Amino acid sequence: MPANGHRLRALLRGTPLLLVCACTPQGDPSIGPDGFRDNFNRPKLGAAWNKTGGTWQIKGGQLRIKGARNKPLWLKRTLPRDARIEFDVRSRSKAGDIKVEAYGDGESKAESSSYTATSYVVIFGGWGNTKNVLARMDEHGDDRVVGPVYPVTPERTYHMKIERRGATITAWVDDHQLVSMTDPDPLGGPGHDHFGFNNWQSELWFDNLRITPL
Repeated sequence: MPANGHRLRALLRGTPLLLVCACTPQGDPSIGPDGFRDNFNRPKLGAAWNKTGGTWQIKGGQLRIKGARNKPLWLKRTLPRDARIEFDVRSRSKAGDIKVEAYGDGESKAESSSYTATSYVVIFGGWGNTKNVLARMDEHGDDRVVGPVYPVTPERTYHMKIERRGATITAWVDDHQLVSMTDPDPLGGPGHDHFGFNNWQSELWFDNLRITPL
């Protein structure tokens, strides 16, 4: 063995071995050919959801959140490569700031004031209700797509739809196309196969989640 090999063995002898693993949830079932629905008509979130922090709760048959500060509520079901994700949402805040993640790892959350997602991030009425954004992992990145101005009206219930077909991801609000992106290196596979609701500070109410394979 070379001398540097002996020195390395001496340094390692008696030193605990630290294994670093970028782990993602294993064994989560897929949404299946019939898709997935949740109308939140029950008292508690239940086993289908991974709460990473924040005050996510079911209240009056809807999912409520305020001030999660990028601690998502992840669905513990894996998505097919192409899917349609639909839900109703209402913001009670003038800031709007409706936010969800698609094709993430199912467990990531903010550990500090900054947060880089593992997913496509859709933001309706972000940055003080001035921007609609579709981002690949980094909502502040130069490669994000910013759609036309279309602010959130507080207390109005919107029907949002996100579709992924191949390399193209598109988000709609009611019948209005919010933003679209074609990703030359699409996210997919383990670590990029979960849906999550997210939130920064606004008060949001979600309902009638439906995910359909395409």
